[in-house]
Parts: sequence; C-alpha cells; structure tokens
Amino acid sequence: MSTVRPVKVIAVTGGKGGVGKTNLSVNLAIALAELRRRVVLMDADLGLANVDVLLGVQAKYTLADVLDGTKTLREVMVNGPAGIKIVPASSGVQQMASLTHQEHAALIHAFSDLGDQLDVLLIDTAAGISDTVVSFVRAAQEVLVVVCDEPSSITDAYALMKLLNMEHGVYRFRVVANMTRSTQEGINLFNKLNAVCERFLDASLQYVGSVPFDENLRKAVQKRRPILEFAPRSKAAAAIRVLAQKVDEWPVQTSARGHLEFFIEQLLSAQAASAGGGY
Repeated sequence: MSTVRPVKVIAVTGGKGGVGKTNLSVNLAIALAELRRRVVLMDADLGLANVDVLLGVQAKYTLADVLDGTKTLREVMVNGPAGIKIVPASSGVQQMASLTHQEHAALIHAFSDLGDQLDVLLIDTAAGISDTVVSFVRAAQEVLVVVCDEPSSITDAYALMKLLNMEHGVYRFRVVANMTRSTQEGINLFNKLNAVCERFLDASLQYVGSVPFDENLRKAVQKRRPILEFAPRSKAAAAIRVLAQKVDEWPVQTSARGHLEFFIEQLLSAQAASAGGGY
C-alpha cells in the first residue's frame, strides 16, 4: 500500500482587517518553501481576493471556477515566488462571499486531490467571523492568529477565538504579533490576549513570536513583491524566517478529529490502515 505523507494545514486569521494577515501569509509561504517544503497558499477571502494582487500574479481562473465545476483545483493554481502554488479567489463576486455549507464542504473536499503534491497548506482567511472564516478555520489543523497593537485588533481576535472555542470546539491557538515596535511589545500584546482567554475560554494560546514594523514592507507592497524577495535582509524578513522555522517544527496531525477537515479522506485511510495492520 502506498502511503501519502500527511499535510500540515494552517489557517492564518486575525478577526479584523488591517493587521497584515495576508502579507504574513504570503511571506510565510515563501519562507517555508525556502525550507524545501511544498507549499500551497489558498486565498480564502473568497469575495475580495488579494493574494494575487499582492504578488502581481495574473490568475486566469479562480475558486469560483472550481465551484461551478468548470475547472479543477490543479487547473486554477498559479505559480508564485520560490515555487509556491497559489489558489486564487474571486474579486467582487458576491455569491462567493456567502457560500452555503455544502459549497464550503465541496471546496474543502476538492483539496484531497492535491494531497500527494504538497507538504503545507496555508489558508489566508477573510477578516471577521463569517461562516466562511469559521468553516475554513475549523477544517485546519493549526490556527495562527495575527494581532497588532490596536485595541480593536485584540478585541476582534478574542471575539473570533471565543466563537471558535465555545461553538466549534477549537481549543488551541497560535499567536503572532505583527508590526511591533519592540520584542517586548509583542510579548505584552500576547499577555493581554492570553489573560482574557485564560479567564473566559477553555483554550490554550501559544506565543509564536513577533514581526517588527518595517518600512520595507510598505515599499514591497507598492512594488507588488513579497518582502522576502524585495528586502531579504530586512528585519521583517528575518523575523518571518524565524517564524517559518517554528511553524516547520509543529507536528503534523495524523488522525481525523470527527468533523469536516482538509485532507480528511487520507487521514481516515491512514487511521484505517493503522487499525488494520496496514492493509
């Protein structure tokens, strides 16, 4: 029996817009590719796509074409920097922003066909706590919450984690502080969030690290290039590479958790093979 290596699935989310979530997703994907991981980056902001815009990538087809059955995921994927693959979303398509549960499930199941082609799936979610965000986050193994030093960032991140924890059984969150002015600022941000979560939620938070404010990032965005290529020796690029090393060391889930998740078929097959002695 041929074995399929399990895929590490990470949802990058943040509760609100403007915290640098997409920029972090793009550059984290590239940093993981530099570690020789096969990475697919999914733009899960289905109605307001921005990953391809950020990278200056032209997408002929999108997830909308997958949903209507005219294209497969393999056919809509486009090549990105450092060998990453990008699954582009639609922009300005209202129905993509309000999918049914069945349509969410269909998209998640569609990724099973890619299981032999990647090591890491990064999901750049939309802002907010919509059904789409919750659906994709629940279907991931790891939840990476991006926060910055704004009161609304903290409150919105907490609101998202509260919803995921109390209503959807998500018990672990990884936290990264973005656009920080010092290392201590990132630690303080995490401590604020963790104090509230420890008091009111049945969840564990882990601090992954911080990415400093860097003027190079604004310039990279204007040039529609990732900062890891535009300014590879910048402070932000160095911090993202450190973050990627930590992410790469996270264990990969090898068992199904009893609800809809990415690559569920191969997880179930692996469990069955293990229970049945490998056949």
